[in-house]
Amino acid sequence: MKEKIIRDAIYLVKVGELTLKGGNIKDFEQRLVQNAKLYLEGTNSKVRLRAGRMYIEGPESAVPAIEYALHHLIGISGWARALITEKNIEAITSAVYSEAIRLRDAGMKTFKIEARRAEKSFPLTSYEIACQAGEAVHEAEILKVNVKTPDVVINVEVRERCFVYGTSITGCRGLPCGTGGRALLLLSGGIDSPVAGYRMLYRGMKLDCLYFHSHPYTSPQAREKVETLAGILARYGVGVHFNCVPFTAVQQRIRDRGPAAYSTLLLRMCMMKTANLQCDFSGAKAIITGESLGQVASQTIENLNVTNTLANRPVLRPLIGMDKQEIIDLAIKIGTYETSILPYDDCCVLFSPKHPVLKANLEETLALYEELEIDELIQEAFDSREHMRFGCLQK
Repeated sequence: MKEKIIRDAIYLVKVGELTLKGGNIKDFEQRLVQNAKLYLEGTNSKVRLRAGRMYIEGPESAVPAIEYALHHLIGISGWARALITEKNIEAITSAVYSEAIRLRDAGMKTFKIEARRAEKSFPLTSYEIACQAGEAVHEAEILKVNVKTPDVVINVEVRERCFVYGTSITGCRGLPCGTGGRALLLLSGGIDSPVAGYRMLYRGMKLDCLYFHSHPYTSPQAREKVETLAGILARYGVGVHFNCVPFTAVQQRIRDRGPAAYSTLLLRMCMMKTANLQCDFSGAKAIITGESLGQVASQTIENLNVTNTLANRPVLRPLIGMDKQEIIDLAIKIGTYETSILPYDDCCVLFSPKHPVLKANLEETLALYEELEIDELIQEAFDSREHMRFGCLQK
């Protein structure tokens, strides 16, 4: 069969939730395209969006970069590498035939055709396209027809050009990063906080990260672990800013002056005060934590209420109703789990009391905080912070 296929690396990308937006849909579309271009800088690739589809086209050498981008780009529901054909049934049939051979060689045995004629001037209906293209594959005995449970669906989309593709990969979905404002993630080396950060990236937020390091009680490996986690989040967030605050003096003050049972809660309060300073500096509009209701002593509703009182921004807790296994499953999916379980403790586990307070009284706890006389130490710690930025192409 003579092929009439334009050979190039082109990807057909289905945009996700942003198609439900009304009058401001253009803002979401522009942000999605802008984010995609950031992943593809220097690859000589082109990105455009039209009628609910995004198209990425580039030389064969750009394929690894394009597919890396599509695996991490938030705001798309699915994508596939496609064949482009001339806009006639002979060319479409030839492309379907070629795709069927590739799929057979990949181990597929049964197929069906799904056609979509978005370009209504095309002379055949979607059903007629599917029948004619599928007949050529069936008669050549490349794959067997199975319309109910096929091994693979070969898709044909007739738009301003014709696209044929057989394997569609699920995208990250969500809203394009940057459409939901900027927030500050309190990032630790545990499983929860990176997942919390990802869930807010998924809702269109850009992230700054704040990490508290307590040298020499926490090791350099503990900091490296958190930096690695920040780098993983940056792959999805089109880059993140990372700030490391030296918190040893703050924790020593809590140990020396605060009741042992309140030490973890007082530490969380000091972290919120530091987060306020960082938000004032960076312009972040909210604070994100990895807290889940009742998971540990500091995460009872009473204790969460205490820490909330020291925040001067909204505190977002995207994991609040999730159980640990749900959080672990998402950590595995986004690639943070293996790093999070490395055996390097961060400052949250230092000086942890054997019997922490579970239902702190707000007025009493605020009085204990005032007795620490710690705001000056917090300011000094913040002023000594180290900053670095992780780009979206970190691997």
